[in-house]
Amino acid sequence: MKKLILALSIASVTVLSSCTTYDPYTGEEKTTNAAKGAGIGAGAALVISYIANKDKSSAERNKRMLRDAGIGAIAGGGVGYYMDTQEAKLRKQLRGSGVSVVRDGDNINLVMPGNITFPTNQHDLKTDFYDVLDSVALVLEEFDKTIVAVAGYTDNVGSDAYNQSLSEQRAKSVADYLKGKGVVAARFEIIGFGEKNPIADNNTSEGRALNRRVELTLLPITEEETE
Repeated sequence: MKKLILALSIASVTVLSSCTTYDPYTGEEKTTNAAKGAGIGAGAALVISYIANKDKSSAERNKRMLRDAGIGAIAGGGVGYYMDTQEAKLRKQLRGSGVSVVRDGDNINLVMPGNITFPTNQHDLKTDFYDVLDSVALVLEEFDKTIVAVAGYTDNVGSDAYNQSLSEQRAKSVADYLKGKGVVAARFEIIGFGEKNPIADNNTSEGRALNRRVELTLLPITEEETE
C-alpha cells in the first residue's frame, strides 16, 4: 500500500553549514551576515513545525491536498534531483532580483526582503515586484509536486498584535498574486509569524529592513511504499 507524505526532514535551526545561500546578483554561493548571526534558513523549520502541528493526520491532509490540486507525488528516489532542478531554475530566474535562494536539505527557501516587496507598514505589493513573482510563478507551475508555504515576518516595531496581522496580510498578498498567475490554490499554506525568527538585529534600521520579509518555503511531497 502506498501513502503520500510530506518530506519534513530538516537540519537543526542552529546548524548553518547545511544551508546554501546564493548571492542574488552574482549567483555565487555565499553566507550573509544575517545568516551568520541568526540563521536565514531557520524559517523552514518554523514552517515545518507549523504544518506538522496543524492537523492530527498530516498524511490524510496531504492526500486531500494532492487530490484537490490534481497533482502527483515525487517517487522517493527522485526527490533530490527534482529539487536540484527546481533550485537551479529559481536561481536563474531570480538572479539580480534581490531575492535570496536558500537550500536546506530537500527544502528550498525564497527570502523576499521587505524593501523590494512592500511599502513600509503596508501589505499591498510594490508594482515593480510583479515581474519577480511572475518568474517565481513560472517555476512553481512547472514543479508542482511541492507544498508552497508562504510565511510573513516583521520587525519588532509596533505591537505584537499589529505585527502578527501585518505578517499574515503580507503572506496572503504574495500567495494571492501567485494564485492569480495560475499556481494551484490547494498547494498553499499561508502563515504569519509576526516578530518571530528575526534574521538580523532589530536595533538597527538595516537589521529591521531584513527582518521585514516574506519567505516561500517549497516542501517536496513524496510517495513511499509501506507494508
